[in-house]
Amino acid sequence: MPDETPAPLDPTADSVTLTKAICDIPSVSGDETVLADLVEQALAAASHLELHRDGDTIVARTNLGRERRVVIAGHLDTVPINGNVPTRFETEDGVDYLWGRGTTDMKGGVAVALKLAVELADPVYDVTWMFYDHEEVAADLNGLKRLAEARPDLFEADFAILGESSNGQVEGGCNGTLRVELRATGTRAHTSRPWMGVNAIHALAPALERLAAFEAETVDVEGLAYREGLSAVGIGGGVAGNVVPDEAVLTVNYRFAPSRTVDEAIQAMRTLFPEYDVTVTDASAGARPGLDDPFVQGFLAAVGAEARPKYGWTDVARFSALGVPAVNYGPGDPSLAHTDDERVRLDAILACEIGLRSWLTGA
Repeated sequence: MPDETPAPLDPTADSVTLTKAICDIPSVSGDETVLADLVEQALAAASHLELHRDGDTIVARTNLGRERRVVIAGHLDTVPINGNVPTRFETEDGVDYLWGRGTTDMKGGVAVALKLAVELADPVYDVTWMFYDHEEVAADLNGLKRLAEARPDLFEADFAILGESSNGQVEGGCNGTLRVELRATGTRAHTSRPWMGVNAIHALAPALERLAAFEAETVDVEGLAYREGLSAVGIGGGVAGNVVPDEAVLTVNYRFAPSRTVDEAIQAMRTLFPEYDVTVTDASAGARPGLDDPFVQGFLAAVGAEARPKYGWTDVARFSALGVPAVNYGPGDPSLAHTDDERVRLDAILACEIGLRSWLTGA
């Protein structure tokens, strides 16, 4: 049988080649170990880095005694693959792309970080590089959450950058995310005599109508416009094909502006759906932009980027909660994240590498 063990990662390769190699190693949430092992192996070869591993989260740090320390982080996991691994190169309208799962979210950013972590032995700031697991699933499983609880000292920094896709611009803060279940109850009956029961699935109709009519609000936070979103993302119920169901559950995802707290978001759902039993299944606070920090302003100027809001939730919120200003800066169009035609421009990967390299070397 052929050897299916992936080849070692080569951080000396150009960042496009390295992105393809990383993307071609499947690492759906919960299955990051193979990729984490290869990332650790590549970092271990760099004598200027001090390594720490927690599960499938790898941390590599310089200790040069610089006045400032920054964290540069990226998650190793992806959403499930759907015929889009291995990756391939494509040209569309004269633009060269790498096509496949993880190219945008967010292995392009991981490749840039891994390459720079190994190559930059003498950056102008001390750097803590973080490569972590379980970002694409429930917050309780997140590798950074686990690491922050076990080693909060590793998060001490003046600034943090998440390599999430941002079209090469700087996206400040992020929306919060909340998932709730709306539960409706009824009374079972035979479907030949439905009037003798109460159909719980039918009872969800008002909630679905409300969701379909919902108009997303745009909220200004520190000069950036965050657009909210409210979506039905799952529905379940039913006992058998000839039984009126006595219970049905609708799952709703609310993406809320960083000016709102988690408690305020939960209350908004209870107010919008007062007739249902509302159960919170997952909640993560957003993060305010924090772009007024002079150090962050210096980063914006150095990479020549425009400040924009981040609509999706990212781990900038985790750093923000610890008092560390954090932004998203990475290659790729975030609107392509999680899609089956996920792809990233090759020049975007190279531009992100150039921007970070210039800033970290003071060029």
